[in-house]
Amino acid sequence: MTATPAPAVRPARPFFSSGPCAKRPGWTPENLKAAVLGRSHRSKPGKAKLQEAINRTRAVLSVPADYRIGIVPASDTGAVEMALWSLLGPKPVTMIAWESFGKDWITDVVKQLKLDAKQLTAPYGKLPDLASVDFATDVVFTWNGTTSGVRVPNADWIAGTREGLTICDATSAAFAQRLDWAKLDVVTFSWQKALGGEGAHGMLILSPRAVERLESYVPAWPLPKIFRMTSNGKISEGIFKGETINTPSMLCVEDYLDALGWAESIGGLDALVGRADASLRVIERHVNQSDVFGFLAEDAASRSNTSVCLVIKDKDVASKSADDQAAFAKKVADVLEKEGVALDIGGYRDAPAGLRIWCGATVDTADIEALMPWLDWAVAKAKAS
Repeated sequence: MTATPAPAVRPARPFFSSGPCAKRPGWTPENLKAAVLGRSHRSKPGKAKLQEAINRTRAVLSVPADYRIGIVPASDTGAVEMALWSLLGPKPVTMIAWESFGKDWITDVVKQLKLDAKQLTAPYGKLPDLASVDFATDVVFTWNGTTSGVRVPNADWIAGTREGLTICDATSAAFAQRLDWAKLDVVTFSWQKALGGEGAHGMLILSPRAVERLESYVPAWPLPKIFRMTSNGKISEGIFKGETINTPSMLCVEDYLDALGWAESIGGLDALVGRADASLRVIERHVNQSDVFGFLAEDAASRSNTSVCLVIKDKDVASKSADDQAAFAKKVADVLEKEGVALDIGGYRDAPAGLRIWCGATVDTADIEALMPWLDWAVAKAKAS
């Protein structure tokens, strides 16, 4: 058998991991030389950097002025769990999940907090029936399913006038998809996703309605120190003015500021969304002409423009057992990594077998274009081996 020749063009930056994600174009460690190192994060310059990160987050994402923004520990997971532990309890709860992280939040609420929550779920690649959500309840959901490549297309399904709170894990949506702030009471994300920041730091954004809940409700369960956002029945305003609950890495803060500066320099949120959308369109053009790959998210309206999940539909592969398909997909990812053209693009372990390509704004669309021919080549290479 004659070997298929390798494509001639390679991605300049083969970083397509879904988290931590690619650094912004042009990034070097020299960009961090202004970091406040060897000083307390509570020093005047340390607090100024943290407040700057909050202010510039508000500006880039157009967060309303009366929403509070805090930097919290433990990445997006920490931010989500702070919200769940602190806010849930006084109303019935609806948990919406269509991929692994949404299911994790169900585990937290049902098995740890032991709340009798309604569970609205769908398999990987699909959305649940959002029209059936009861907004007299508190509602917890992910905006973009990082491990399934499925997102909510908009917030039209969320009631503008609602009794409950909406708690949204937006970690792979923020800075790449437009969030409808009027429909969201709690929004969380991490620096390591759409702006390619470093791990371990989360962002927690609270609407006035969420603040009102914090100040009027005391959970029945104990709250660890890093979850506590009130004191004597009032919100701890310092958290939302750069006085973090625990010690942040000021090197990571500087890196986040650098990413925000890059976002501002290219045109802000519109430009960030445009870059992610352009990369998704490149993949869509390739998949639409391919006999080898398909989308896990078949409905284009709910297809992610960041965590793009592909399944291998080649007939020889699709006829294999689920375990064999997973082993083959891993082999394809390994071929691509060995060639140095795509790093860390294996599908999530619990998702249907396939590949996952990060298309957030820090990825150059030209690199996505260069990657596409390599995908089919890697399948042929893996089949021949």
